[in-house]
Amino acid sequence: MEIVKKTDKYLFVKKRNGRFGVKTLKGQWINGEEKQKLLADAGLIKLTEKKAEEAPAEEAEAEGDSEPAEAASEAAPAAE
Repeated sequence: MEIVKKTDKYLFVKKRNGRFGVKTLKGQWINGEEKQKLLADAGLIKLTEKKAEEAPAEEAEAEGDSEPAEAASEAAPAAE
């Protein structure tokens, strides 16, 4: 592991696989959202916002696709 940055409270390291790790000076690893926030504040990574609006749009499209299929299956027995 390569030491990238050292502050008064934290040690930022870069692992061989390219990921970053954050340790306290006591040697405890920091994980999760706190790690992401510290790395972003240090300028080592850039965080992107989650797209909350995209999921409902996909659901609406999926519902719209199923309706014509149902209409076509209903029309087929009527033709017989």
